[in-house]
Amino acid sequence: MLSQENLQQFERLQKFYPTKKALTLPVLWMIQEQEGWISVEAMMYVSSLLEIPVGDVYGVVTFYTMYNQQQRGKYHLQICTNISCQLRGADKLVEHACKTLNVQTEENTKDGRFTISKVECLGSCGTAPMMQMNNDFVENLSVEQLDILLNELK
Repeated sequence: MLSQENLQQFERLQKFYPTKKALTLPVLWMIQEQEGWISVEAMMYVSSLLEIPVGDVYGVVTFYTMYNQQQRGKYHLQICTNISCQLRGADKLVEHACKTLNVQTEENTKDGRFTISKVECLGSCGTAPMMQMNNDFVENLSVEQLDILLNELK
C-alpha cells in the first residue's frame, strides 16, 4: 500500500525509532497523504507492516482527529466548535458553510472539492473563531472571510 518512495522513507525511519510500533503515527500519516484517508484495508496493512495488532492501529486512527476515517474532499474545512470558537460564532460559520456548499457536516460536496467538519479545540482560542483548511489555520474567521475563501477555492 505504501508507495515506493514511502517504503524507502519507512526503511530510513526504522533506524530512528526503537520499535516498529513506534512508527504507527508516521506510517499512518504517509498513507493518508497518499490516499487521502485511512481505510480498514490500510489499517490491516499497517498492522501487518508494523507487526502489531490491528486493534492497536484502529485505536490510534480513532483517537487522533488528524486521521480521516472516510474519504474527504480536496479541501477539508474543519471548523472548531469548542467553547471559545462557539462563543464567537462557530456554529453560524458551520451552518453558513454547509448551506453555501449544500452539504451536511462530514459529507463531501458532489464535485468532491469540499468536506465540512465540526471539530473540538484546534488550540487557537485567542484567535477564535478558527478553522483548519487541510493543514493551514484560518483564524479570526468571519462569514465574509469564509465566503471569500470558498469562492477562491471553487
